[in-house]
Amino acid sequence: MTTTTSFETLGLSQYLLNTLTETGFTTPTPIQAKAIPLALEGRDVIGLAQTGTGKTLGFGLPIIARLIKEGVKAEPKSCRALILAPTRELVNQIGESIKVFTRKSPLKQTSVVGGASINVQSKILERGVDILIATPGRLLDLCNRRALNLSAVRYLVLDEADQMLDLGFIHDLKKIVKMVPKRRQTMLFSATMPQAIADLAGDYLHDPEEVSVTPPGKAADKVEQRVHFVQGRDHKTVLLKSELRANGADSLNLVFCKTKHGAEKLMKHLEQTGFSVASIHGNKSQGQRDRALKGFRDGDIRTLVATDVAARGIDVPGVSHVYNYDLPTVADTYVHRIGRTARAGREGIAIAFCAPDELKMLYDIEKLMGQPVPVASGERPEWQGKKKGGGESHRGRRPESRGPREAREHATERREQAVARGAFAEVADVERSGDSERPARKPRSPEGQRNDRGPRRDAPQRQPRPSFAEVEELNGGEFRPVRDRSEGAGERPARGDRRPEGKRDHDGRPARQAQAGERRPESRGPRPEGDNRAPRRDAAKPNQGASRHSPARFAGYAEEANLLTEERPQQRDRRPHGDARPEAAKPHQGPKRDGRPNSGRPNRAKGQFRG
Repeated sequence: MTTTTSFETLGLSQYLLNTLTETGFTTPTPIQAKAIPLALEGRDVIGLAQTGTGKTLGFGLPIIARLIKEGVKAEPKSCRALILAPTRELVNQIGESIKVFTRKSPLKQTSVVGGASINVQSKILERGVDILIATPGRLLDLCNRRALNLSAVRYLVLDEADQMLDLGFIHDLKKIVKMVPKRRQTMLFSATMPQAIADLAGDYLHDPEEVSVTPPGKAADKVEQRVHFVQGRDHKTVLLKSELRANGADSLNLVFCKTKHGAEKLMKHLEQTGFSVASIHGNKSQGQRDRALKGFRDGDIRTLVATDVAARGIDVPGVSHVYNYDLPTVADTYVHRIGRTARAGREGIAIAFCAPDELKMLYDIEKLMGQPVPVASGERPEWQGKKKGGGESHRGRRPESRGPREAREHATERREQAVARGAFAEVADVERSGDSERPARKPRSPEGQRNDRGPRRDAPQRQPRPSFAEVEELNGGEFRPVRDRSEGAGERPARGDRRPEGKRDHDGRPARQAQAGERRPESRGPRPEGDNRAPRRDAAKPNQGASRHSPARFAGYAEEANLLTEERPQQRDRRPHGDARPEAAKPHQGPKRDGRPNSGRPNRAKGQFRG
């Protein structure tokens, strides 16, 4: 297919041609000239082009033209065209580009990203939209809330598909594709074409037409690249400040860092030194990121420090310098970083700072692009590659390890020194094990001593254990030997020959069993001295010194007044049935014994006072 030189020959509607002329677009880029005619025919397209080549209009203009031609109104909570992008900045960039061409048309378009109010987005989607630009995460959130239905989608676009796979959106993409009808037009655009993208295209695209403008990994032609070899991070900061001052106050500078904390720290340092600077990274809210990008586009902020989250989402035509403060770990990211400058046919400068620990990353970048980066300052060190084998820096053999011959010589030396010190009373045969030798120790004697030495003076002597060592302590403090289980005591009778012992008296003798019809004696006699168990029912009187916590309290002996004597006859028990407390423990309803009234709190149930 021959490359066209104007938009009139691509088959676009007159409305779009007029809008292109008003916005200043006269000549299509190579990717637009090849992709737009195929998309207008309804073919599935795979577009491979470097960043900054106009891929957004390559799929945006055909979708707008076909939606206007259909003339169908979107249903509530649905969309007719769905465009997916990996980052919020890229979604907003695509939305602003498409909004220019849908402003005077009946089409409605909106963007949904994370960090914004999902309730506001749900209200916008209630009326339905024609073109929806979204990130995969927020789109699934809206679908789970049933605020959006994808059954009416007819056009599906996956922009920057390689970055979506790198960010882990492959599972979200699979879920979204299942919600979209199978009869649809799918377009996939990417800057690189790894194997994962080829597999994705084979699963989701039907007979796609591949459009490749430049080989993957090739930087823009109008970008001038330079590299500074530095000694460390402080050296990078000094060179960066000198470069920013040399560029002047009219230039727009974009600085890329590897981490969020590093970007924020560098931004604060540049701000303290008098530069007009802002930062954009993952820790910033959506409002802060939008304000920083707006100030950078308007020229209020001359330097923007960003992470790779904005490597593909910043479309500012006036960016003149791109600085790689930290080299990226992935070589493809470097191509996307420097693609933020020299956009729309302009020229730009890309400057990188390479520390000694980033040398491998630089060589990977040069290998991807197929050309070396010119050196601006410093000396290019030689890359030795990955070390193999032993050595001081290898994990294998230690540098202080010695060979077999040295080991034998040192063993002989140690043996001669030991003999000279008299450490061995007698040098026995030399044991050889492998490549080392050492004097053998004499075997232990039967008594367990070595080298005819006597017993240790501090060794504890074992005392014989008497057979009556095991004793049993009773409550009264008496001790008596445990049953003798030695051999002299004889064997115990078999289990079947044992006689039931029954209960025993307090002196250890078996208690006499009562015969049939024989009444149990009323008194079992006094208990042995030292028995501290609770008093029996047939006990005549408890100890006079028993406290109120004694079990005798609950047997009716808490006070002297409760004891039955000749002067105090037995009184009638007025306690309710089942109350085992003594009468003295019951609350009194009348005055106390000393004549004072009962000062208790009233009983709420009966209106009486409780003691």
